Amino acid sequence: MAPEAQAFIVFSAGMLLLMGIGMNMALALVLTGAGMAWVLDFWDTQLLAQNLVAGIDSFPLLAVPFFILAGELMNSGGISRRIIDMAQAWVGHIHGGLGYVAIGAAVLLSAMSGSALADAAAMSSILLPMMRRHGYPVAASAGLIASGSVIGPIIPPSMAFVIYGVTTNTSISALFLSGIVPGLLMGGALVVAWTLLLRRMDIAGDPPVPMAQRLRATGRALWALLMPVIIIGGMKSGVFTPTEAAVVAAFYALAISLFVYREMRLPQLGTVLVNAAKTTAVVMFLCAGAQVASYMITLADLPAVLTGWLGPLAQNPRLLMAVMMVVLVVIGTALDLTPTILIFAPVMLPIAVKAGIDPVYFGLMFVLNGSIGLITPPVGTVLNVVAGVGRIGLVQVIRGVNPFLLTYFVILALFVAFPQIVTAPVAWMR
Repeated sequence: MAPEAQAFIVFSAGMLLLMGIGMNMALALVLTGAGMAWVLDFWDTQLLAQNLVAGIDSFPLLAVPFFILAGELMNSGGISRRIIDMAQAWVGHIHGGLGYVAIGAAVLLSAMSGSALADAAAMSSILLPMMRRHGYPVAASAGLIASGSVIGPIIPPSMAFVIYGVTTNTSISALFLSGIVPGLLMGGALVVAWTLLLRRMDIAGDPPVPMAQRLRATGRALWALLMPVIIIGGMKSGVFTPTEAAVVAAFYALAISLFVYREMRLPQLGTVLVNAAKTTAVVMFLCAGAQVASYMITLADLPAVLTGWLGPLAQNPRLLMAVMMVVLVVIGTALDLTPTILIFAPVMLPIAVKAGIDPVYFGLMFVLNGSIGLITPPVGTVLNVVAGVGRIGLVQVIRGVNPFLLTYFVILALFVAFPQIVTAPVAWMR
């Protein structure tokens, strides 16, 4: 058997085995990369160490810890709660209003944190108890909150787009712009799906809120609403890069939490920094481990093997895109978003570009598919977060998320059939 075939078997079988026994994903990537180096007769501990360092030695990746810190500050400093309070003041009185509040809050929070997990934790801790008290079905409520959370990696600023851009050498600014319209469409699709589900629910809305109270709630949330305006406006005008935007977001969230809303005290800052550091360590270790595996995958020329399999589809870009999306949906049932990007994006992007598919459009579709994987059982990281924070069974969350998961698959198919939905707004904004 050729060494390349042996390397493919080591990688695929090794990842399945190590994931099956519950090993840390980053460590599994390092071990499978080391195994591939051994069968390729390219074993060199110094080379492995160099690739580990190279995986995180990137200036744009500095955006990751600052976006994570911004999300932690938002949840601790009352920014997330004021966004939810504002949404409730405007639409909480209509039939099923708290569901629309969850969708509106998800879209607004997505424009600030860039993380599905941060949004899921914030909304599960605030909205889920409220929906329970008002008699909303627990499964449907949890499913809606989980589904809204995955808009986080799509609407800029997005940590996933930063990682994808660094991994594939794609313009992060262009990726950010590509996520605005699809993210808003995802929110609109959730509104339609929730409206249809409400036909089977007998839920009374809260009393209408006076206009003066709505305006007060909006005024209290104004400082929070300025955050995405500053970030996106600064990048669009060229004042700062996406990496610098992450720093601006973190310091803005810190200033608002400490000096404007005053819901966070300096002694609490240490806890926030530790939590952000722990999450950053997990992400960076994944980037380091993926670089080892990615280097060996390239050395074994596995992208050429995949190109050979998918080569006949290159004459039909939409069919090729559809096939790759189906493959990524299957991958998303087992892998989290970050390792999916780190492992498969460098392999699939050259095939897409060779077939004439726009690299920014492919990046948006890749991240969108991986984000949907966050609510796809059995792994579904966001599902576990909502179940844990909301103290409900994982089976209930899975049952509640299914209608919204189907809605997202329709959106995905729509973007495959009509790529102009993504590419035309990006061309106009650029």
